[in-house]
Amino acid sequence: MHDSGTGGSPSLGNFALFPYAGCPGDDVNSCNYPKKSRKTKFVNSTLKASPGYFGLQLLSGVQVDMTAAHHTSLFRFKFPATDQSGNASSPLILMDLTDLSDSRQDNGTVTVDGTTGRMTGNARFLPSFGTGNYVAYFCADFSGGTIRDNGIFANSRASADVKTLTISRSINGYPLPGGAFVRFNWPGDNAILARVGVSLISSDQACSSAEREIPDFDFAATQKAAEDMWREKISPIVVSRKGLNDSMLKNFYSGIYRTFVNPQDYTGEHPLWKSDEPYFDSFYCIWDLFRSQMPFLTVVDPATVARQIRSLIDTYRHEGWLPDCRMSLCKGYTQGGSNADNVLADAYLKGISDDIDWQIGYEAVVKDAEVEPYDWCCEGRGGLDSWKSLGYVPVQDFDYKGFGTMTRSLSRTLEYSYNDFVITKIAAGLGGRQDDVEKYTARSGNCKLSQ
Repeated sequence: MHDSGTGGSPSLGNFALFPYAGCPGDDVNSCNYPKKSRKTKFVNSTLKASPGYFGLQLLSGVQVDMTAAHHTSLFRFKFPATDQSGNASSPLILMDLTDLSDSRQDNGTVTVDGTTGRMTGNARFLPSFGTGNYVAYFCADFSGGTIRDNGIFANSRASADVKTLTISRSINGYPLPGGAFVRFNWPGDNAILARVGVSLISSDQACSSAEREIPDFDFAATQKAAEDMWREKISPIVVSRKGLNDSMLKNFYSGIYRTFVNPQDYTGEHPLWKSDEPYFDSFYCIWDLFRSQMPFLTVVDPATVARQIRSLIDTYRHEGWLPDCRMSLCKGYTQGGSNADNVLADAYLKGISDDIDWQIGYEAVVKDAEVEPYDWCCEGRGGLDSWKSLGYVPVQDFDYKGFGTMTRSLSRTLEYSYNDFVITKIAAGLGGRQDDVEKYTARSGNCKLSQ
């Protein structure tokens, strides 16, 4: 539930945990719950990060280590013997219904089991760079400590007598703080582990994924499995260390690592339509990634690219358009052309074909070129009448058929030219479409006319 490199406001970061060594006066009402006021600095020298792992120590003395499986996070908390006030530690772990970008809408819900401490719930959120909203679900379990009590918090107050909360967004634009907590007896030198499963289907599915992926709360085994997956992913790339210092090598592999973070495989985790095709999300965003990331992935991971192409085409089948950007089950905004066309063409020309229906793929890119959507903020192309008749998209274009951001006249003209050019390459390869080859070849020359 994270996006990488959004270029704007941060997104996701749903269902965050926050650890306290104890509450002042040993009173759960006295802990500082709202995220803006509870924030705690960390010790910079303790930061450690590697694929599948992140760790740090807070100034409160709490050490936090994190690792993950595909649908599940595993946290390891080690608590000092005393809290910052010098009182005996009674650790409390909070589950926050507020996401990273404070986009939570009405009716965030959480329930905590009074015996086991299991927390389940969901909330509705907004995407970071698109339209609509989405609902995410979670399931949190704890291991390694003796539970003292648990309950919910709303705004700045908490109660161990109440186990269920449904909370509104509030009336002032900022989501009202709310969530659940579980408090432990101090575990000594032992760690308390928290396992958080997430789902876009249900809390039950979040629980079952967590139980399947991390059944025994084994931090070392989970971290090793994550490391092994990453090693396999980057194994096609071998670098000679001759003439390279460690800093350059680290930068290189860090860049490689980031190319694999998005798009994300949400197959089996989207409620929008029923399909046997893969579903990838966080195409963030195709007008950028078609230039560098996707061509790179066609070389080092063509099998995954094939699945991503199938996902793009399946999105067209069910929503009528190829996305130019997509996140959190929502349509993302466009920034000019219909650049999924470029991704499809690049894969087609490189012979990536595993289970891809290129006939439907071609139908999708031609629709981008010929049909203007009513709302071209988020799909297709605007200004197509001018594009076809004038050969460019003018400033203050008279466009009454569809609506979007009336800017980027030059860049849209250039991108439409390239989009039409790549259509010619698919058309020529599929055969029997010479008229299309000639038409889109002529249109692709519009970039010269606009110079």
